[in-house]
This record gives sequence, C-alpha cells and structure tokens, in this order.
Amino acid sequence: MKRFIPFLLVVLFFAPVYSLFAQTESNRSVEELFSTSGELYFTFQVGSSAEIELLTHMISIDNVIGTKVFAYANKAEFARFLETGYPYAILPHPGTLLSREELRPTGAGMEPRTIWNYYPTYDEYIGFMNDFAASYPDICKLVPIGTSIQGRSLVAVKISDNVNEEEAEPEFLYTSSIHGDEVTGYILMLHLIDYLLTNYGVDSRITDMVDHTEIFINPLANPDGTYHGGNSSVYGALRYNANYIDLNRNYPDPEDGLHPDGNAWQVETVAFMAFADSNHIAMSANFHGGAEVFNYPWDTWAKLAADDAWWQFVGREYVDTVHLHGPSGYFTFMNNGITNGYQWYTISGGRQDYMNYWHGCREVTIEISDNKMPPASQLLGFWEYNYRSLLNFIEEANYGVQGIVTDSVTGEPLQAGIFIQGHDIDHSDVTSKLPTGYYSRFLYEGTYSLTFTSTGYFPKTIDVSVTNRETTRLDVEMVPLNVSQSEPRTEQLSMVFPNPSDGMINLVIPKKGTEQALVTCYDLQGREVYSKQLDLHATTSSVKINLGSLTPGLYLLKFSTGDSSFTDRIIIR
Repeated sequence: MKRFIPFLLVVLFFAPVYSLFAQTESNRSVEELFSTSGELYFTFQVGSSAEIELLTHMISIDNVIGTKVFAYANKAEFARFLETGYPYAILPHPGTLLSREELRPTGAGMEPRTIWNYYPTYDEYIGFMNDFAASYPDICKLVPIGTSIQGRSLVAVKISDNVNEEEAEPEFLYTSSIHGDEVTGYILMLHLIDYLLTNYGVDSRITDMVDHTEIFINPLANPDGTYHGGNSSVYGALRYNANYIDLNRNYPDPEDGLHPDGNAWQVETVAFMAFADSNHIAMSANFHGGAEVFNYPWDTWAKLAADDAWWQFVGREYVDTVHLHGPSGYFTFMNNGITNGYQWYTISGGRQDYMNYWHGCREVTIEISDNKMPPASQLLGFWEYNYRSLLNFIEEANYGVQGIVTDSVTGEPLQAGIFIQGHDIDHSDVTSKLPTGYYSRFLYEGTYSLTFTSTGYFPKTIDVSVTNRETTRLDVEMVPLNVSQSEPRTEQLSMVFPNPSDGMINLVIPKKGTEQALVTCYDLQGREVYSKQLDLHATTSSVKINLGSLTPGLYLLKFSTGDSSFTDRIIIR
C-alpha cells in the first residue's frame, strides 16, 4: 500500500493556497452539480506530479497533460475532492458533445455490416454478435461472460479453427470500452471480428492466424455505461457503470490491495475476473479513448516490468505501423505514441495490472483516439489507421518461446511453472495450461535460462535463444521424482505458503504426529543450501522457516522423517 499523508498538508506543500474557487460554478453545492447525472467530468491544475499520487485514490483521473488534469468523479468522490481546495472547471460530458445524428446518420444500419460507419443500438450489437456465431459456426462461437447491473450482456466471440476445443495454442483477448464513453475501440472490434471471419480461408495470413491462435474479442465491456442514455443510442454514454463506479479502478491491485478504490467488486468486475480464471489468456489489449498512446505496464508503481524491453518493442511495432497509414500527428502522444503507464500518471485497480500480475497475461492499454466518441463519419478512418497493427499484435501471441510440457514416463500433459532466474519479477513467470500442457513466454530477443517446475517432478533448466517476431519451439519432458520401495517414500509436500515468497515461509507439517524431521533445501544444481533439524510436538501443524538469506531463484525443499520424505519447489523473490 502507498503511504498517505493528510491531504491538506499535501496541498499546502505542493500547490498554491487558494481562498476562492476559480469558477463561479465551484460555489454550487455537490447536490446541485449532480442533480442531472451521477458522474461529473472536470479539469484542474496541479503544482507537481507528486500530487497525482494522492489524487488518483480520490477521483478517476482520465488524462494528465503537463500540470493540467482531466478527471471524472461520482458524488462521493467529488465531495472528497472539494475538500482539497483545488480550483476546477466543469467540462461538457464527452457522451453529449455530438448529436444523435452525428453518432448515427439517417439510414445507418441499412448498409452491409462491413461498412461499420455508425454506432449500433444495443439490440443491433447483440444481434451482430449472435449472427457472427451463427454464420460461421465452424470457427466462431459466442462466449457469455456475464450480465451487467442493468441486465445487459457481457459477451465475447471466440474465433479459432477448432472453436469448440481447447487446443495447444495461445489464447488471445481484445476487449474494449470498459469506460462506457470511450467507444472508438467498440466499433473497431466489431469490424475486426467481421474481417477475421470473412477472410478466413481466403487470406493466407488470416487463415494461419486463426488456425494457430484462440482469439477472444469482447467489443463492449461496460454496456450500461455506453447505453446509459437508452438502448437506441450511445448518446449520453457515461464513463462509469450503472452504480457510478469506474470499472477500471475496481480490480485487485498489485500494490494497493484487493479493493483499491474502496468499493466492492462490481458485477462486471466479478464476471471478467471469472472469465480470466476459466481461461488461460496469454496476451491481451484493452481499448480506451481520450488520448492516442500505447500504455504498457505498470500503472500502479514506478518499477519497470521484467519484460519492459519486449513491451517497448511490441509498442513501437503497433505505433510505427499506425504512423505509416494514419494522418500526420496521429498516435504521437508521450514518447511518440508509447508510454509506461506510471510515467504518464499512476492509477490503482486497473485491469491491465490485474491481468499482468495475477494471471501471467501480457495485457496492454491502447488509447485509440483523442476524441472518446468521434463522429460516425470518422469510424472507417480509424479502422484504416489501425487494422494492420491489430493484426500484428495478434501475431505476436505466437512468437517468443512456446511448447508443451509433458510427463517423461506417461507422455501426459502437465501444468508447470516456467521461471527465468535473474529476469522474472513481480509475477512475470508463466505456467503451462491444462488439458494441453501448452505454454508461451514472450521475450525480447536474447538468451534466457528457463526453469520448468511441477509438483512431483525434478526441475529442469534449459537455455534458449529468442529472436524478435520468430517462434522458438521448446517442448519439455518432466522427470517424475524417483520412487523406490527400498528407499524412504517421497511424496508431494502438502503446503508451503506463501509461494513465491521473500524467504519467510510457512511449512505445513505433511505427516500427522511428526516429532522429529529434517528440512533441507537444494538449488537447481542439486547443492544443499539450507538444512535444519526440527524438534516438534506431535500436535504441531506448521512451522515458520526463514530462507531469506538465499539469493532469489528456484529451489527444491525437502521434509524428511524416518520413513518418508516430502518435496516441493519454492520460489524466493
């Protein structure tokens, strides 16, 4: 958790003291300001970036340009913001800047759906998604994710050559509009679904992509926000959900805990977390609007990701391709179109960091257009600027190191951890998935030592060389721990937690009634690096062990009694 100092002191230290608000509207009460909407869009100035660190826990910061901050707030958030004394200006809400006619010209919907030059009604959207699956049943199926607060569907399509099977392939996800008033990506995702389906079997590149990737596309992650004004139009769209909660601040955060925004997980958040749990998404992008930049991890803290070089490479690939096909000045924000999230401004509870930290996924936030809701007449232009980059990014899911992990005796697929000593930090290690044993590890070009571990098997470390935009195939057979009737029996250790850890672990005694045992720890070369004799009571259920003196890495822990031994792998971070 970040340390908090009383906010009044922060304002006095970092910002000028204001006795009066800068705008006449600032004298209006909170009740007046929120009399027509549960969400407010506003702007204000800060004295330094240090103030953002605290403000981001109070309101939903949308953009920071120099010292100018753009933000959203619900009633409770804005009341807390007023206590800081910052002068502010209310801005017109992006969801009402354009007329209904500009968002959906007369006659829109009569053209073939491949035109995509208008924002559909909610019912049209659901109809499109169902029709994709019905028209291409061999390669496309509807995947329900959940239901919003107001009963609208959270839904994706899965596109794959064997769409009803889980194959030994990377799972890839595109999702858009978790902020309901940022809808450029919503339309681009509908167009992309149609493009993949209609070009399968026609275009060799698309065919290969679908044959070797399980592609999930969720065009609309916050339907209640997008259709806040009614199912017939995106006019009146809001950023927040129906409870006026920012869904992209509502996820567990690596630094700030399970509920960084102080709110219960929303039904949409719970649905997407369940979706992530039930799948094995290797790579993902989350589309936003209000800026034009490829925002890569992390958002929550200043530490760089283990794969920062890889993130910059794929970010440049996306943006440089956009520059070749987009207008001058498009996608040039921050570092000519890419940025580390924290260097732009920090947030807590974002989905990007949640997916990277807790799911071994590589998810990025792509801000696709400065205008959150561009006129319908511009939508085909954004597709033209971006579709090649969208395809490039999907292809990246099949590069790096990938393969299948199996039992060397039975040939059965295994769930295994893949850890790179001296490289992996902050949960950047990955696992192979069942039932196929498939894994993928995206890496910037170079040579790496990958260690594979699975409970009940000897660890295996293999050196590999990686080249950008190429696949390094590495299938791995794991050798089971030998079992011999003439030797003490070796079994899986019941539980070591936390694992990974900083060296302080809790060892649950795996054999009831144990009074004497020996705990030993071995490195990957088989060298004993720790040993301790334990004198226990028969009722002892767990003991604490301090392995903090060991260098970060992967180790084998062994718990031995007179007639049995139990083993497990542990990771010291």
